[in-house]
Amino acid sequence: MTDSTALGITTIGTFARHLRSPWTISALCLAAVAVFDTTAFLPVSLEALGSFVHTLPFILIAVALVAYLKASGAEALIGRAFEGREVPAILLAATFGALAPFCSCEVIPFIAGLIALGAPIAAIMAFWLASPLIDPGSLVVTAGALDWSFAVGKAVSAVGLGLFGGFVTMAISRAGGLKDVAKPRSVRAAASSWSTSSCCAPSSVDDEAYWPIWKDADRLATFRTEGWDNLLFLVKWLAFAYVLQALLVRYLPADWIASTVGGEGIGPIALSALVGMPAYLNSYAAPPLLSGLMEQGMSAGSAMAFMVAGAVSCVPAMAAIWALVKTHVFLLYLALGMVGAVLAGLAFQAFV
Repeated sequence: MTDSTALGITTIGTFARHLRSPWTISALCLAAVAVFDTTAFLPVSLEALGSFVHTLPFILIAVALVAYLKASGAEALIGRAFEGREVPAILLAATFGALAPFCSCEVIPFIAGLIALGAPIAAIMAFWLASPLIDPGSLVVTAGALDWSFAVGKAVSAVGLGLFGGFVTMAISRAGGLKDVAKPRSVRAAASSWSTSSCCAPSSVDDEAYWPIWKDADRLATFRTEGWDNLLFLVKWLAFAYVLQALLVRYLPADWIASTVGGEGIGPIALSALVGMPAYLNSYAAPPLLSGLMEQGMSAGSAMAFMVAGAVSCVPAMAAIWALVKTHVFLLYLALGMVGAVLAGLAFQAFV
């Protein structure tokens, strides 16, 4: 291959990545409105901008909170969730999984190490199911885009899903149904190293938690770096999400949404979970879109089921599970996530 050909392929690849950027997609969506429905351009733009400005204080709080947790080395506390007996380990794993400031990529080397050390698969499943659902930053953003009842319900659903999955896995394991769960060591090692080239980089502070970060120059530097990276991440995805929300409110028929996923009972909630699994959006982009769908008639229970199912089926989490454990464990993870999403939707519908 000649140098010019290689340069051309690299240029095309770079252009394709920029084309898939949330910034580019947002701009193209607004440009399409300007061309094909000119009178709607200003209302759609103002709707998206107004929603973003409303959420901006929550974005800044989320950025500061996540940056502080990273700089303090709070990840060191997560390992304690797996100490002790199996039942306490499940309880702690579900709780810490829901509150941990990990993205799905950062969990991979942690889980790979636990599997290699022979940690209980039930506790690992509890952490794995709870972790993608929520973290302190997305909790605040969810409250801003929807409300605090939905944010708290999502956090409770994360813990509940972890507990549900952990105890079901423990029962199956004790019945002899989950023997030899891990894939060969070489595959697990590849999965562990994958996170460094994926969407997240490992935290630069990985020792014991140290809360007065202002006394440590390295931790302050980590706080600034993480804060800036998270701010760009949130602004990028939320701007994209609010543009889509404005388009949904403008063009998606409210009666169709209400008739499909707006009714009571298990049917609309189960349908939302089924749709949510392949239509994954990260925990920061999903709340604004669900806010728009709920304005069009989507029920609260259906929105919760959609969000829970989508988080469970996020690509990094599923890729890690596929690489680290055997097929029957992977299928169990998906089944638990689907059933748990429906149960979370039903519970939220009943109490809200």
